[in-house]
Amino acid sequence: MHDRIVSDIDIDQDIRVARTLPARVYADPEIFKAQRERIFARTWHYAGHDDLVKVVGQVYPFTLLPGALEEPLLLTRDATDRIRCLSNVCTHRGTLVVEGAGHLQQLRCRYHGRRFTLDGRFHSMPEFEGTKDFPSPADDLPNVPIGSWERFLLVSLAPVMPVADVLAPLVARLSGLPFSTLAFDPLSARDYFVNANWALYIDNYLEGFHIPYVHSSLAETLDYGEYGVELARYGVVQLGIAKEGEPAFELPPDHPDDGRRVAAYYFWLFPLTMFNVYPWGISVNVVTPLAVDRTRVSFLPFVWDESKRQQGAGAGLDRVEREDEAVVEAVQRGVRSRLYDRGRYSPTRETGVHHFHRLLAEFMSTD
Repeated sequence: MHDRIVSDIDIDQDIRVARTLPARVYADPEIFKAQRERIFARTWHYAGHDDLVKVVGQVYPFTLLPGALEEPLLLTRDATDRIRCLSNVCTHRGTLVVEGAGHLQQLRCRYHGRRFTLDGRFHSMPEFEGTKDFPSPADDLPNVPIGSWERFLLVSLAPVMPVADVLAPLVARLSGLPFSTLAFDPLSARDYFVNANWALYIDNYLEGFHIPYVHSSLAETLDYGEYGVELARYGVVQLGIAKEGEPAFELPPDHPDDGRRVAAYYFWLFPLTMFNVYPWGISVNVVTPLAVDRTRVSFLPFVWDESKRQQGAGAGLDRVEREDEAVVEAVQRGVRSRLYDRGRYSPTRETGVHHFHRLLAEFMSTD
């Protein structure tokens, strides 16, 4: 089974000779099943923003990657004012401990009354007086690794890399922006359901190659010839450069991009999280693989300057997303063809896609 899954997924490090992922990677249910443990369980994923647990005692239950990992988790802010991520499964008989967001002094399982502190430690359990070697550390709720960047939280079930390595590109580029004023706009948040494999959606996101052909409105704003792509160990940074007269960031003289008219930063964090940064704020895009050919993409807008929201590259995001959705779904139909297997890369325009494919192949080949 292992050999069949990873055979011919290898991607040559030289983009000039490399061939793209085999079509079966996007269509084989067994490969999708293997990705759950080999990729999704071992990497970092967006969990929310700090306002979800703003004060001591706040709790926020959520499911990590429904359809893929299906892991019940819980954000809390404990008595020391520290944000934690805990398993939301009772260590007695496996019931969900918390079923709704709110404020609690303790976590109490409604099934048999087992209690935990907000940092996950076992507190008490009725009718267990005769139980030997009880309680033990196994009776605590497991703490799940959690990391943060500014106002945003990421979690991982079994990370194989430090979260700092994943977040490094954002830290290097975005310090100095007004994160303290950033406010989530729930009325503008939206989920899109795409009839395509999650990796096809990532492929499309990681190249500006298609902009002149698919996104006429975006092509009017961005200078295609100056579009930039930079690779990080666990991500890709794309720089959308504004055409003359179009809105752009006002960058300080010591900024890495001083002198460039940056209209948008597009950060992709392997495998499923995007931070799209515009002069008006940040659109967090969270990709959730629901099935081998079904993907949910959540657009979560966080605003620091509402007056700039309908200008430049950060405007009209719904139209751009629908255009992306249509082309990605067409690719999903195409990769099922008996007459197509693999393609080639543009060395000038598809370095981000090539990097993603190499990361996917790396993780898929390692148990």
